[in-house]
Amino acid sequence: MDIKQLKFLIALDETRHFGQAAARCHISQPTLSMRLRNLEQELGLQLVRRGQRFEGFSEEGERILAWARSLMAAHDGLYAEAAACRGQLVGTLRLGMVPLAGFDPMSLVAFFGKKHPGLHFQLFSLSSEQILERLGRNQIDLGLSYLDRLDREHYDSLELADTRMGLLHDSRHFAFSNAQLSWENLIDLPLGLLSSGMHFRQSIDHNFRSRGLLPKPKLETDAVHQLLQAVSAGLCCAIMPLRSGLADFTEHLTLTPIEDAHTLAPLGLIMRRNAPRSALAEACFDETRSFQPDAVE
Repeated sequence: MDIKQLKFLIALDETRHFGQAAARCHISQPTLSMRLRNLEQELGLQLVRRGQRFEGFSEEGERILAWARSLMAAHDGLYAEAAACRGQLVGTLRLGMVPLAGFDPMSLVAFFGKKHPGLHFQLFSLSSEQILERLGRNQIDLGLSYLDRLDREHYDSLELADTRMGLLHDSRHFAFSNAQLSWENLIDLPLGLLSSGMHFRQSIDHNFRSRGLLPKPKLETDAVHQLLQAVSAGLCCAIMPLRSGLADFTEHLTLTPIEDAHTLAPLGLIMRRNAPRSALAEACFDETRSFQPDAVE
């Protein structure tokens, strides 16, 4: 067994496709299949269920996958720890982020990058539940998410921002004379919202319901870029976080504050407590204590 076989196994889990896993690992598909069969023979277990295409992992394969992820995290952590001992912070920081945050998340990435030029980033747009799941499975190093329902026994967190909301609209299609809007002002507008169940949408629904209002969105999507496209096309207005950086995408986008509009929970950075925990995650988590979102708008 070697570390590459574990890397191939994890790539297959993440892509769910033999060809894509091989491409990610920069090898041919026959080579990937052969190396995985060699791993199965060495362990005396069938790990992968095969047909004409990838059909998932066996029960034993799922258990081996958990160990493979831990071993890969320890492997990467070893090299990161060695670099840290030399006074360097190098490697890839895997950061999961909720689609809408109370400040521009790229400012946090830029904060890390400025401190550590040798650092690379993998960014994942995930729901709050997916972030906790992937942190627990060691598939990401840090999560930028809302802090409600956080299991403090298994996760450390740093509160970063109280997320306020505004109405994003294109000035070529909509104009508002007020410097601040009320929730009652929004109810008759064509609204574009994130899909039901997403944390930011739950906060929007709560703000409407608490005032006895029932919105009827014109458009719903789970992708922020589709909301931006719809707003720019004049199809709708969208409720977005203030200080998110989204209004800077084009000169025509405007974000007007909504009075008394907050998410149900603050936004924060989350790290798992249990080992293995990478040196990258620990260093960046600690340095975030000096990060000030308002200072990087």
